[in-house]
Amino acid sequence: MLVDSHCHLQMLDPSESTEAVLARAAEAGVQHCLTVAVSLADSARTLALAQEFPQVSASVGAHPSDDGPEPTAAELVRLAQSPHAVAVGETGLDYHYNKGDLEWQRERFRQHIRAAREVGKPLIVHTRDAREDTVRILREEKAHEVGGVMHCFTEDYDMAARCLDMGFYISFSGIVTFRNAESLRDVARRVPLERVLIETDSPFLAPVPHRGKPNQPALVRHVAEKIAELRELPVEEIGRITTENFFRLFPAAANA
Repeated sequence: MLVDSHCHLQMLDPSESTEAVLARAAEAGVQHCLTVAVSLADSARTLALAQEFPQVSASVGAHPSDDGPEPTAAELVRLAQSPHAVAVGETGLDYHYNKGDLEWQRERFRQHIRAAREVGKPLIVHTRDAREDTVRILREEKAHEVGGVMHCFTEDYDMAARCLDMGFYISFSGIVTFRNAESLRDVARRVPLERVLIETDSPFLAPVPHRGKPNQPALVRHVAEKIAELRELPVEEIGRITTENFFRLFPAAANA
């Protein structure tokens, strides 16, 4: 069995029902999905999906690039106290698409970490071109107290090791199947298996052989197959390990 540890069900093609998407995932052996919020408004949608579908959990938060209302720690705490919320995020830093004075983004990240610590739920962290600041803020805000996952990881093993030291898991997306991602595959070979998660980040980043097409949770199987190939293990074993890892990191998902 498999778990898609990071998808955006609320962003998938509205011409296909959520029921159909989840049925296709089940056919591929995907037993559970974590649908991740990218804004405050989105958080309400993720919670509604988790309430409607027992095989779905939700996170609450605002993506570092979201230009909607600025979330406060108090508002994030209120949302995260829902029994259907298993995590806070996706949060973090993105210096690739955002330029100039980004202190507002760093403060937003801090608000999410403080909220996660208050409710005792793990973080879902996005980082792009912001390696040092991401690690620094995680340390300064004592993110190790709740841990979390470095989602859609694309950095080097040095950063992975620093995040592992803070109790974080490392999640691999369809990028690990891309032809030019050999450095990432090296990270995937080295991260301890008990800290590995797999995800789609759907509708983005469809894995090979579906690259360039809309992604769905069912396609997380291709990520599992690539990790299995890299670790020289049966895909069933990777499925078992990453599923156990998911429910260890997000224990509320088992009861949501």
